[in-house]
Amino acid sequence: MRQKQRVLAAAATSIALTVALAACGEAGGGDDEEDEGGSESGGTIGLLLPEDATTRYESFDRPYIEAKIAELCPDCEVEYSNASEDTNLQKQQFDAMLTQGVDVIILDPVDASATSSWVEDAEAEGVPVVAYDRLAEGPISAYVSYDNERVGQLQGEALLEALGPEAEGAGVVMINGSPTDPNAALFKAGAHSVLHDTVDIVFEQDVPGWEAALANEEMTAALDSLGEDAIDAVYVANDGMAAGVITALSSAGVTGIPVGGQDAELAGLQRLVTGEQTFTIYKGLRVEAETTAEIAVRLLNGEDFADLTPDSVDSPTDQGVPSALLEPVAVTVDDIEDTVIADEFYTIEDICAGDYAQACEEAGLG
Repeated sequence: MRQKQRVLAAAATSIALTVALAACGEAGGGDDEEDEGGSESGGTIGLLLPEDATTRYESFDRPYIEAKIAELCPDCEVEYSNASEDTNLQKQQFDAMLTQGVDVIILDPVDASATSSWVEDAEAEGVPVVAYDRLAEGPISAYVSYDNERVGQLQGEALLEALGPEAEGAGVVMINGSPTDPNAALFKAGAHSVLHDTVDIVFEQDVPGWEAALANEEMTAALDSLGEDAIDAVYVANDGMAAGVITALSSAGVTGIPVGGQDAELAGLQRLVTGEQTFTIYKGLRVEAETTAEIAVRLLNGEDFADLTPDSVDSPTDQGVPSALLEPVAVTVDDIEDTVIADEFYTIEDICAGDYAQACEEAGLG
């Protein structure tokens, strides 16, 4: 299988498309004709995800990717590992997959700056690497994510909208994501581009590992150093950390100020319903995961994937990486039904379970 991949590159043609469709029976064609062209099927795709503290990876990303691979290539196998936010462990997992002879690797790196030599090793063995969600360094074959600077812009815009006429000169605390995650820097840059000329950033801190407990500590430090009267709103890079921030605010008796997040986690959506959190950013994980899975299967079969990567990005090590940058959406309580529920990301029953039923009813959900 690896020998076939060594010649895939950019030379894929309509003939390769026909072969790939025959091999995996995708796009609704082929029926029982999948072996007629004598094409190979099957192979092994490695899937490396960065952490399991955020609910998305085990609950959504992994099952979506695995299901799409199974749909497109029933004879394919998936080798999976989660690094639990440990770069050294992820390196071991990556090396183990090369040793095991995987044919393609999907990599969502813990620390994108550490991956260049890993990807070079894979390239030397004829194993293409698809960067998923975070832009890994090194000669990757493709990258699938959201427009992460746009995510930050949406967060900034939603925060200003929540502040309304009080936005000018408002004191804003910024609790940013992990410094090893390149997406976090893009979120921050996007938010700053919107907030900079309007509000005063009175406290700002990056949080290693996206840890909610550390976010709680930083919010507590901001309250202790500035006092609650100096803080009018809090930008938080994701919903998991927003939980820690909101706990710190509540412990200090601070309520009613805008607090934003990202990822449309179930707990974050429930906080939108209760009013504890003001907004989140929804990124449709299914389309991100399924696009990545399809690229991996096409790489496995020597098939062109240019139609799936209409964009191009530069990493610190490579220029013009074929990419798919999807469009995020800001969500308040008024948008839940038209976004996460409409996409079946969560159901009303999920969001409005138990103690949230009354708040949902009052918000017009259910």
